[in-house]
Order: sequence, then C-alpha cells, then structure tokens
Amino acid sequence: MTSTSRTSASSTSRRSLPEHLRADALMEEDLTWNLGIDEERDGDQLDRDDRASLRRVAGLSTELEDITEVEYRQLRLERVVLVGVWTSGTVDDAENSLAELAALSETAGAVVLDGVIQRRDKPDPATYIGSGKAQELRDIVVETGADTVVCDGELSPGQLIHLEDVVKVKVVDRTALILDIFAQHAKSREGKAQVALAQMQYMLPRLRGWGQSLSRQMGGGGSGSSGGGMATRGPGETKIETDRRRIREKMARARREIADMKTSRDLKRKERKRHKVPSVAIAGYTNAGKSSLLNRLTGAGVLVENALFATLDPTVRRAETPSGRLYTLADTVGFVRHLPHHLVEAFRSTMEEVAEADLILHVVDGSHPAPEEQLAAVREVFREVGALDVPEVVIVNKADAADPLVLQRLLREEKHAIAVSARTGHNIDQLLELIDEELPRPDVEVEALVPYTHGGLVSRVHTAGEVLSEEHTGEGTLLKVLVHEELAAELAPFTLVARH
Repeated sequence: MTSTSRTSASSTSRRSLPEHLRADALMEEDLTWNLGIDEERDGDQLDRDDRASLRRVAGLSTELEDITEVEYRQLRLERVVLVGVWTSGTVDDAENSLAELAALSETAGAVVLDGVIQRRDKPDPATYIGSGKAQELRDIVVETGADTVVCDGELSPGQLIHLEDVVKVKVVDRTALILDIFAQHAKSREGKAQVALAQMQYMLPRLRGWGQSLSRQMGGGGSGSSGGGMATRGPGETKIETDRRRIREKMARARREIADMKTSRDLKRKERKRHKVPSVAIAGYTNAGKSSLLNRLTGAGVLVENALFATLDPTVRRAETPSGRLYTLADTVGFVRHLPHHLVEAFRSTMEEVAEADLILHVVDGSHPAPEEQLAAVREVFREVGALDVPEVVIVNKADAADPLVLQRLLREEKHAIAVSARTGHNIDQLLELIDEELPRPDVEVEALVPYTHGGLVSRVHTAGEVLSEEHTGEGTLLKVLVHEELAAELAPFTLVARH
C-alpha cells in the first residue's frame, strides 16, 4: 500500500469513528508514526519534539521538607513556579539561567516549587510561552499550589496581562524580581531613592485598568452624553492618566534628590584626585565575593552575606600597598545577567565609582558553573557606564571551592588574572603586589634636600609619592622620589635635580 493510500485510509477511519474515540485514534496513529519511521527523522523534527513539551528542570525546589505545618504557615513565603524560554545556546545554559532565577527568587523571600523551560525560536508576543503551554503552566500551578509565576525575562505589559489571565495567579518577570530584591536591601537614603526611581520607570508603562475604575473621565458634571453616569461627564483626566502624572512627578523629584546626593560623592572624589590618591573599584557579578575581598584587603567589616545583591551602597575604604602607597578601595553593587536597564540608569551615579577608578578589580566566582558568562555580563555593564578603558585585573575568587581545570582555563584566557580565596586568604599577598604594580605611578623624579623644619612635606612625599632613597644629613632629609606635578612644585624650593 502506498503512503498516499495509507493516509487516505487513515483519514477515512477517523471520519467513521464516533466522536469520543477520535482522540484515541489520533494518539495511536502518532505512536505508530513515531515507531515506524524513526530512522527518517531530521533535526527539525527533533526540535519539534523539544517544543512540544515544557521541560522540567530538576533540583530547583527550595521547599522545606522537615518543618511542621504550623511553622510553615508562620513563614508566609510566596510559593513560586519558574518558567523560562530557551531561545539559543545549550540546554545547560538555559538550566543555569533558571537556576540563577531560583536563587534570585529565594533571595526575594520565596520558596521555589518547580521550574520549566519552553523551547522556542523567540518568546510568544502574547503569553511569553504560547497559549497551549500557558494552559499547561496553569495545570502545574494548580498541582503545586503555587501563588506566583516568575518568568526568566522582561515581559511586556501585554504579555503580563495575558499570562495572568490564563494562569490565574500573580505573574512576575525577572526585572520586577530584581527590583524587589534591591528594594529590600537598600539601606541608605540614596539607595532607596535610586530603587524607587527604577521601580517607577518600570511601573509607568505597566499600569493596567481594572474594569472602569481607572479609565473613566473624572471631569466636571457637564450635560454631555457619557456612559459613566453622574459626575463622570465633561473634560478631565482618566484615573490612569492621573496615576501616570503622579508617577512622573515622583520620578522627577527622585532624580533631583539623587542629583543632590551625587554632588557630595563628586566632591569627595575630587578631593581624593586633588591629593593624587589612586582609586581601585571592586566590581563583578553578584555574590562573587566582592565584600569578602574588601574585608580581606582592608579589614573594613562590611556586611558579608551569601545572598544576591547584599551590597547596594558603595563602600570606600583606605588601603595601603606593600610598598607603602595609599589608595582607596570601593565596593560596588553586584551585576547580573540582563541587569534591568532602569537599574543601570538609576544607579549610574553609584556606578561612576567604577568608571572614575584608576584600576578595576573584576571579581568572578571560580566555583560558578559558567564563570565566562558572568565576566561577559559584567563587561556589558562596564560598557554602559563608560568603564571599558579603565585597566582591569580579573580576580578568580573562591579558588578553594573551584574546579582546578576551570581555574586553569580562566587564568589562560584572561590576560591579567589571579586566583584567590577571600575566605582562606590564599594568594592575597600576591594580589596586593599586583595592585601595587598596576596602580598609576607618579611620573616626576625629584632629588631634594628638605630641611627638618618641613617634616610635614616629607610625610606627604611618603604618602602620595614613591621614595626611591632617603638619607638624613646635617642640613635636612635628602630625598630621591617619584611624585606628581603638584607635589613636585612644593618641593621645588629644595630641589637639587628634577626631570620627567
């Protein structure tokens, strides 16, 4: 029998079956097709198999199993199901991204019940994962008892509304989740203002009207015809327009506050530059160990927590190189893949610590499954804040917990890199020497005989310059030093030789 006649016979048999048996016949035919001509299938058909089902990601659940029901109710944690769209890369890349989303959800105070990935060329413009898969997601939500769905991407206002309409629970996207974590961790006045600004920028296009309450006219009670009834006729703003206007006014106020607070940091930075104190910025992926490294290098006592975005407010501490040169170390906010653009804009003044630095210590977690992706994500933010031209040293942290092969690969791929452990102190001395080598050095060589009555000037030379030789004579201190031009000018009255 030819394939055409088989198809014809199959169609005929389906038409002759009663309604309630047609589904069974279709399933049987699909099974026969799958078993009969498996060897003739190509890659596209395998891709269709990928797309035909939501892929469960194992090991994401953070639900507590050894806790009594009463205690569990008292915790009142949000119960979430994660969903991602895998558009490119390997399945490991997609699962790593969802694992990071699980860590973000946990940091925000939720318990992860399940996680699924949908294979697509691009996210569905209506419901992010497609209407059929949205129904499947609804079944998973009902089965697990979840009250929130978290999507691994930034959803448009329409996608949020349509997906919520199908799954019948709250839908949160990756951007809103990160904003929520920032809101929880912001402590300083400036940090809170920056987070509030980013949240308002995110919310403005996502205001949605509930029934008529946000869309009716709230103008004067004119006699014009309107379906809203009394006191809804005539010119005036709709409720949603009023809300948008208020949000814009609050955003303008927040921007003014941030600008005023930025002035104070700019003054401190200019003062450090005037005294020619080199600055080093510690930057990197969230939870890579930046604050631990700052504490190890300076004993600063900054909060260290095994959580994403534990540090939001920049901490600047004074440090000293092994040769005695002073410099400042700034701990900055951690970055993450697909860091919301609103946050980059709102935290631009804070991130200027990175752009204005003389050296960046780029910290990466050596024990992470994909450290190269972390490096790429952070450098993308460097590009946005204009810090690509700043000299960079890659610090592979958590070397004590990392795979030795991964460490070798990273040290081979990165030109200026060193493996350290902020926890154990491994290679910290070598890192300090490396910082000393990489920091900009004074460029004016001066030989001067400074009288003992000018001891303060000698002290400043030790602090801001580099002493090549020092000799105490009967007339004063004979110095051979490398200093900046401003200090060279102060030494000029006592100079024996000066040259660039």
